[in-house]
Amino acid sequence: MIVIYHNPGCGTSRNVVEIVRAAGEEPVIVEYLTEGWTKPQLLGLFAAAGLTPREALRVSKTPAAEMGLTAPDITDEALIAAMVAHPVLVNRPIVCAPKGVRLCRPSETVLDLLDRLPPGPLAKEDGALIIDAEGNRVG
Repeated sequence: MIVIYHNPGCGTSRNVVEIVRAAGEEPVIVEYLTEGWTKPQLLGLFAAAGLTPREALRVSKTPAAEMGLTAPDITDEALIAAMVAHPVLVNRPIVCAPKGVRLCRPSETVLDLLDRLPPGPLAKEDGALIIDAEGNRVG
Protein backbone atom coordinates (compact mmCIF):
# COMPACT_ATOMS: atom_id res chain seq x y z
CA MET A 1 0.00 0.00 0.00
CA ILE A 2 1.22 3.47 -0.88
CA VAL A 3 -0.02 6.57 0.95
CA ILE A 4 0.46 10.01 -0.55
CA TYR A 5 0.04 13.15 1.55
CA HIS A 6 -1.25 15.20 -1.33
CA ASN A 7 -2.18 18.73 -2.29
CA PRO A 8 -4.29 18.58 -5.46
CA GLY A 9 -3.33 22.18 -6.24
CA CYS A 10 0.36 21.25 -6.50
CA GLY A 11 1.77 20.07 -9.84
CA THR A 12 4.54 18.05 -8.17
CA SER A 13 1.98 16.31 -5.99
CA ARG A 14 -0.29 15.58 -8.97
CA ASN A 15 2.70 14.19 -10.89
CA VAL A 16 3.51 11.81 -8.02
CA VAL A 17 -0.06 10.50 -7.92
CA GLU A 18 -0.01 9.88 -11.68
CA ILE A 19 3.41 8.17 -11.58
CA VAL A 20 2.20 5.79 -8.86
CA ARG A 21 -0.99 5.04 -10.80
CA ALA A 22 0.99 4.50 -14.02
CA ALA A 23 3.03 1.90 -12.12
CA GLY A 24 -0.20 -0.02 -11.47
CA GLU A 25 -0.79 1.04 -7.86
CA GLU A 26 -3.83 2.84 -6.53
CA PRO A 27 -2.50 5.01 -3.71
CA VAL A 28 -4.35 6.08 -0.62
CA ILE A 29 -4.63 9.85 -1.01
CA VAL A 30 -4.62 12.03 2.10
CA GLU A 31 -5.47 15.63 1.29
CA TYR A 32 -3.61 17.07 4.24
CA LEU A 33 -4.83 20.63 3.70
CA THR A 34 -8.33 19.34 4.50
CA GLU A 35 -7.40 16.56 6.96
CA GLY A 36 -4.72 18.52 8.80
CA TRP A 37 -1.77 17.11 10.73
CA THR A 38 -1.11 15.96 14.25
CA LYS A 39 2.18 16.43 16.05
CA PRO A 40 2.79 12.66 16.41
CA GLN A 41 1.98 12.13 12.74
CA LEU A 42 4.47 14.78 11.60
CA LEU A 43 7.16 13.55 13.98
CA GLY A 44 6.72 9.99 12.69
CA LEU A 45 6.72 10.98 9.03
CA PHE A 46 9.77 13.22 9.39
CA ALA A 47 11.68 10.58 11.33
CA ALA A 48 10.85 7.89 8.77
CA ALA A 49 11.86 10.20 5.89
CA GLY A 50 15.03 11.41 7.62
CA LEU A 51 13.82 15.01 7.56
CA THR A 52 14.07 17.73 10.17
CA PRO A 53 11.06 20.01 10.59
CA ARG A 54 13.12 22.81 9.00
CA GLU A 55 13.86 20.62 5.96
CA ALA A 56 10.15 19.82 5.66
CA LEU A 57 9.05 23.46 5.99
CA ARG A 58 7.48 24.82 2.82
CA VAL A 59 8.52 28.44 2.43
CA SER A 60 7.38 29.08 -1.15
CA LYS A 61 3.78 30.22 -1.47
CA THR A 62 3.16 29.97 2.30
CA PRO A 63 3.15 32.44 5.20
CA ALA A 64 6.33 30.87 6.67
CA ALA A 65 8.51 33.96 6.27
CA GLU A 66 5.79 36.34 7.45
CA MET A 67 5.28 34.14 10.51
CA GLY A 68 9.00 34.37 11.32
CA LEU A 69 9.49 30.63 10.80
CA THR A 70 12.54 31.01 8.56
CA ALA A 71 14.60 32.63 11.33
CA PRO A 72 17.56 30.45 12.33
CA ASP A 73 16.63 30.44 16.02
CA ILE A 74 13.14 28.92 15.52
CA THR A 75 12.96 25.58 17.33
CA ASP A 76 11.75 22.31 15.85
CA GLU A 77 8.95 22.38 18.43
CA ALA A 78 7.79 25.79 17.17
CA LEU A 79 7.93 24.62 13.56
CA ILE A 80 5.88 21.51 14.31
CA ALA A 81 3.30 23.58 16.21
CA ALA A 82 3.03 25.98 13.26
CA MET A 83 2.67 23.07 10.82
CA VAL A 84 -0.15 21.57 12.87
CA ALA A 85 -1.90 24.95 12.99
CA HIS A 86 -1.20 25.72 9.31
CA PRO A 87 -0.97 22.49 7.26
CA VAL A 88 0.18 24.38 4.15
CA LEU A 89 3.57 24.85 5.86
CA VAL A 90 4.49 21.19 5.25
CA ASN A 91 6.27 20.56 1.99
CA ARG A 92 4.68 17.98 -0.27
CA PRO A 93 4.08 15.36 -1.38
CA ILE A 94 5.18 12.98 1.32
CA VAL A 95 4.89 9.36 0.19
CA CYS A 96 4.80 6.30 2.45
CA ALA A 97 5.48 2.96 0.76
CA PRO A 98 6.83 -0.45 1.79
CA LYS A 99 10.24 0.72 0.52
CA GLY A 100 10.29 3.82 2.72
CA VAL A 101 9.01 7.33 3.30
CA ARG A 102 10.16 10.27 1.20
CA LEU A 103 9.41 13.88 0.46
CA CYS A 104 9.04 13.42 -3.30
CA ARG A 105 10.47 16.63 -4.68
CA PRO A 106 11.19 16.36 -7.52
CA SER A 107 8.30 14.08 -8.36
CA GLU A 108 10.47 11.39 -9.96
CA THR A 109 11.88 10.67 -6.48
CA VAL A 110 8.81 8.46 -6.04
CA LEU A 111 10.28 6.00 -8.55
CA ASP A 112 12.70 4.84 -5.82
CA LEU A 113 9.71 3.75 -3.71
CA LEU A 114 7.98 1.67 -6.39
CA ASP A 115 8.32 -2.08 -6.87
CA ARG A 116 8.29 -1.60 -10.63
CA LEU A 117 8.65 1.35 -12.95
CA PRO A 118 5.67 2.52 -14.96
CA PRO A 119 5.74 1.67 -18.66
CA GLY A 120 7.13 4.38 -20.86
CA PRO A 121 7.13 6.82 -22.22
CA LEU A 122 5.97 8.80 -19.19
CA ALA A 123 6.25 12.56 -18.76
CA LYS A 124 5.39 15.02 -16.02
CA GLU A 125 2.69 17.68 -16.49
CA ASP A 126 5.30 20.09 -17.84
CA GLY A 127 6.29 17.60 -20.54
CA ALA A 128 9.62 16.58 -18.97
CA LEU A 129 10.23 12.91 -19.75
CA ILE A 130 10.92 10.70 -16.72
CA ILE A 131 10.55 7.23 -18.32
CA ASP A 132 11.61 6.71 -21.93
CA ALA A 133 9.83 4.56 -24.53
CA GLU A 134 11.94 1.54 -23.53
CA GLY A 135 10.88 1.86 -19.88
CA ASN A 136 14.13 3.32 -18.58
CA ARG A 137 14.47 6.22 -16.14
CA VAL A 138 15.56 9.46 -17.76
CA GLY A 139 18.03 11.71 -15.97
